[in-house]
Amino acid sequence: MKLDAVLPPMPLKDVPAVARAAEEMGFDALWTTETQHDAFLPHPLIADNTAKINMGTAIAISFARSPGDMAYTAWDLAEQSEGRFILGLGTQVKGHITKRFGMPWPDSVVGKLREQIGAIRALWHTWQTGEQLRFNGEYYNLRLMSPFFNPGKIEHPDIPI
Repeated sequence: MKLDAVLPPMPLKDVPAVARAAEEMGFDALWTTETQHDAFLPHPLIADNTAKINMGTAIAISFARSPGDMAYTAWDLAEQSEGRFILGLGTQVKGHITKRFGMPWPDSVVGKLREQIGAIRALWHTWQTGEQLRFNGEYYNLRLMSPFFNPGKIEHPDIPI
């Protein structure tokens, strides 16, 4: 049996001690939510203060971000954590996306989320292989990845979503 824990909202200065304690207690993963703070921000601290516990977002609000933003952040966290990062995504509800984040609501929620994941994976593939970026969809068209903006290969490129 695996047992995970959720990191409650707390000051960032407290994250290292809580992450170490979760790992010492034998938890398999430590998850962050997107409620009062950004879901990604604690993860560099978790990665730097633990050695084996997995970590992930439960959930990061995808419709408030671009695929590129999420791809870069997850790529860097996967590298920093030596492959322990899991990208958990969710859409949130229409009122929050349009009124809290000021972003448009899509005609197809499932279609846009599926496309975001495809675009993220296309970016990761380009970074890992050096192949030209070519992603065409209804919501996102990605065709430009110059070497200056390519973070390059990482040891653990298969990031779970």
